[in-house]
Amino acid sequence: MAKFGLALVMMILVIQGFVRFSEAQLKMGFYDQTCPYAEKIVQDVVNQHIHNAPSLAAGLIRMHFHDCFVRGCDGSILINATSSNQQVEKLAPPNLTVRGFDFIDKVKSALESKCPGIVSCADIITLATRDSIVAIGGPTWNVPTGRRDGRISNFAEARNNIPPPFGNFTTLITLFGNQGLDVKDLVLLSGAHTIGVSHCSSFSNRLFNFTGVGDQDPSMDSEYVDNLKSRRCLALADNTTTVEMDPGSRNTFDLSYYRLVLKRRGLFESDAALTMNPAALAQVKRFSGGSEQEFFAEFSKSMEKMGRIGVKTGSDGEIRRTCAFVN
Repeated sequence: MAKFGLALVMMILVIQGFVRFSEAQLKMGFYDQTCPYAEKIVQDVVNQHIHNAPSLAAGLIRMHFHDCFVRGCDGSILINATSSNQQVEKLAPPNLTVRGFDFIDKVKSALESKCPGIVSCADIITLATRDSIVAIGGPTWNVPTGRRDGRISNFAEARNNIPPPFGNFTTLITLFGNQGLDVKDLVLLSGAHTIGVSHCSSFSNRLFNFTGVGDQDPSMDSEYVDNLKSRRCLALADNTTTVEMDPGSRNTFDLSYYRLVLKRRGLFESDAALTMNPAALAQVKRFSGGSEQEFFAEFSKSMEKMGRIGVKTGSDGEIRRTCAFVN
């Protein structure tokens, strides 16, 4: 009888553990019962703003990317410092030019008015990113929900874990590999550079002082360098001027980024790095000459994969009432 009782207890514990494990997974339609219109509310707010500000799509996908590379996709990039000595992700060099925080707050307010304390800021970033890319004619992808918000935001982790624009291939594949992403994911996610702009300060060393002796980066097309130096980034210290990452196509999600990379006209060292590795270069060539439909399908898979990095679910983390502050 004692053995039967012990077996029953063990079976109950296993079942409870399985239930907790099941609850702790992302799933499509996570909010169907608790906030049935959650995803439509996000989509509606995106659609209300995106046509007046199409650059929002580039800002949100960058925010999503930077968030997921630090402690997983947990909304920690949104957290504000609450004291002068608190060093949060938002203040780290890679995030100083991230945009879209006010927009995420708008979406959060709309959701809180309908379903207070239900939808996480981490899910809002993920859903809004997808919806904004779709709104400008880009690919769609599945966004399973159920992420919870992190309570920790760390300056040093953002500085060290987010792939830098000046990264070489070894640096990039190491940082991507740390998140469970591979060479193909690196090439595909870099394709997001087909939209948006960059500040000159993120690449001006390639134009003016690549190795510290007043030279330019030989891996960058010299005609393009001359054009940038004479018309856009007029000095090494320029940290305000912005340049389209995909000139003439900054709000169109297409394949032209890959063609620019092959012409040595990517703005960043990280763009040029994709041509320095045979496997990455093969992917760049494939996408540059392939179909947009195929690229969209594969980009979507990498975005789904990235959106699952280190997620907090179940009883882990919290649902922040205000995205900028831990409860």
